[in-house]
Amino acid sequence: MILHSVSHGAEHGGEPIVFLGSIASTTDMWLPQLDALSAGHHVIALDHRGHGLSPDPDVAPGETTFDDLADDVLSTLDSLGVDRFHVVGLSLGGAIAQYLALTSPRVISAAFLCTAAYFGGPEKWNPRAELTRAQGLEPMADGVIDFWLTQGFQEAHPATTAAYRRMVTSTRGTGYASCSDALAHWDVRERLAEITVPVLALAAVDDQSTPPAALKEIADGVTGPVTYVKVSPGAHVPAIEVPEQVNKALLEFFG
Repeated sequence: MILHSVSHGAEHGGEPIVFLGSIASTTDMWLPQLDALSAGHHVIALDHRGHGLSPDPDVAPGETTFDDLADDVLSTLDSLGVDRFHVVGLSLGGAIAQYLALTSPRVISAAFLCTAAYFGGPEKWNPRAELTRAQGLEPMADGVIDFWLTQGFQEAHPATTAAYRRMVTSTRGTGYASCSDALAHWDVRERLAEITVPVLALAAVDDQSTPPAALKEIADGVTGPVTYVKVSPGAHVPAIEVPEQVNKALLEFFG
């Protein structure tokens, strides 16, 4: 599948930095990072299948794997003429980034943000897949936002919070469910040592979905050079809540 992409800073040349967001997000989740890093880097952000402006997957329930999600990314980069690349992934995007770092020699370095080597298994994701296939994202939207953003941020930024809620509900149920099917079987805890490229593991102190311990597990498990950073405040999507801290960590990591 060829995913929707946005690209900035191509005039800088070199291998691009590819951004992969959370489940239920679009490329707009990365706007603060795309602005900051495109000043000196070629940056590309992708919408997952069934998210944003990407096509909907035509798959049966339970069929999607991480091999499929990674192939979406690599096929899209092929269509853009990109060979080797750096990758930044948050949550689901961080899992895809781990998978790419494990399986593709095209990955030069990887930043794993608010993600995990294990996301809870079928008992967590199968009900979500069933619900969203039947009813879309509206029943889950408030809960997603409460995971993404701290209550303090939501209270101080009601218009921004409402915009991100609209992002969540714009995700089609089939897209969320397809990605949930892959997450139901995600577990690379025993394979982290196979990741040998340079890694940034970034945690947010208030993240209830993938707490700092999950990022520390990744940082301790990989065998290449690793940088571990905690940002505060910040829930599951600190790229929105504390973009200056996230941008600083990314700029220091990528140079």
